[in-house]
Amino acid sequence: MAIGQFFTAHWLMNRWDRLRTSFWFLPSTLAVVATGLSFLLIQVDTWVGTKLVQQLGWLYTFGPEGARAILSAIAGSMITVAGLTFSITMLTLQLASSQFGPRLLRNFMRDRGNQVVLGTFISTFIYCLLVLRTVRGTDESSFVPHLSVAFGVILAIASIAVLIFFIHHTATSIRIETLLAQLASDARCAIDRLFPSEMGDEPPAHASGRIEQISLHDFGGNAQPISAPSSGYVQHIDGDLLMQLAIEHDLIVRIEAPPGSFVAAHDAVLTTFSDHCISDETLGKLRQVAVIGDDRTPTQDLEFSIRRIVEIAQRALSPGINDPTTALYCIDRLEEAFGYLAQRNPPSPARYDQTGRLRVVVEVVRFDELVCSAFSALARYAGSDADVVSRILAALFRLRAKAPPDQRQALSDVHEATFRFSQEALPYDADKAAVYKAYQHGSRSGEFLVNRRETDFGCGPTPR
Repeated sequence: MAIGQFFTAHWLMNRWDRLRTSFWFLPSTLAVVATGLSFLLIQVDTWVGTKLVQQLGWLYTFGPEGARAILSAIAGSMITVAGLTFSITMLTLQLASSQFGPRLLRNFMRDRGNQVVLGTFISTFIYCLLVLRTVRGTDESSFVPHLSVAFGVILAIASIAVLIFFIHHTATSIRIETLLAQLASDARCAIDRLFPSEMGDEPPAHASGRIEQISLHDFGGNAQPISAPSSGYVQHIDGDLLMQLAIEHDLIVRIEAPPGSFVAAHDAVLTTFSDHCISDETLGKLRQVAVIGDDRTPTQDLEFSIRRIVEIAQRALSPGINDPTTALYCIDRLEEAFGYLAQRNPPSPARYDQTGRLRVVVEVVRFDELVCSAFSALARYAGSDADVVSRILAALFRLRAKAPPDQRQALSDVHEATFRFSQEALPYDADKAAVYKAYQHGSRSGEFLVNRRETDFGCGPTPR
């Protein structure tokens, strides 16, 4: 639910995203279109009459009984196929949830192809029912909507094509390669939105020296928290609206819960700092900035986008599934996403207006923290698989070369820890030699400054 009582662009985007990820919205829309189309074509049939239709040789011309028979056959077959399609879709969701994790159901539910297929069958069924009610063949009156019946036949043919597409699409969508490509695309889109952003620019060159010395502690007496009305995950932060309100009301705002954070009821989402009292109206507007929901979304939550790929790899490496090839695919996609992120300049945590005044303070996701978290989680599961460990070491080596200089040591620590853990976990000398070769490749290149102290799978050495 939204924080506040007003509609904002991000609130509307969140609601639209919920509609897109539902099975009912697009099929319901197509059903409404089919209803309107049935009334329209029946009215056209009434206007043109039977004589004009008989002059068109390519149209089917039926008597009342024939029209009822063909419309009934189409309607009956469509509702049967629609039920079959729903069953196959539910089985696909169950398979995806058990094989890849429940966090990936969102991708299957928002699949536009499945929604169009369901909508086509349902709308064809409704169209034929509504046209069927107008067919009359009594002694007092007789009416057969020939154009409407012919369009029903066209819809039936289109439904057969859609059914063939659905079978192919379902078989393709559950392939791990297709799914990982979609997740990697979501991660790239999240990177494009977050790195860099306009709010993340460094202060303008004409910023005053006083601005550089501003501390939030100067406003400690007038700090005003903006709390969440209910528990949930922060899904969106409207950065443009936040900056606009901060400028209009001369505020400094700190984002306490960035997208992806879980907040309990009445926890602070934002904190405002000002040397003057803030009106209730302004506080009400600030409550529009954040949108809270029951689950995490990848729109502004890059960590969640990465975590979904990591989860697939962890499940693939579990003893119950034992699919290391899938884990190798996941590592490749993780390296792709992190390599894309390494090309972007991280935004500044302190964000300024055009006059150089500090307005927004936000925690920025660090490249090394994301990389260390993802590959450390995989290394714990992959310690006894030489192929996966070697691929992790190679990916860390290449990513370290792309990382900012001040963040490379953390990747070196994870690289060292992964190697040491694998040497203890691998049962065969041949596997140890293969992993050592991958490890030495990075060490001999001079890219890795190996930390010889004891390390764990965090982003740095473990204190003695």
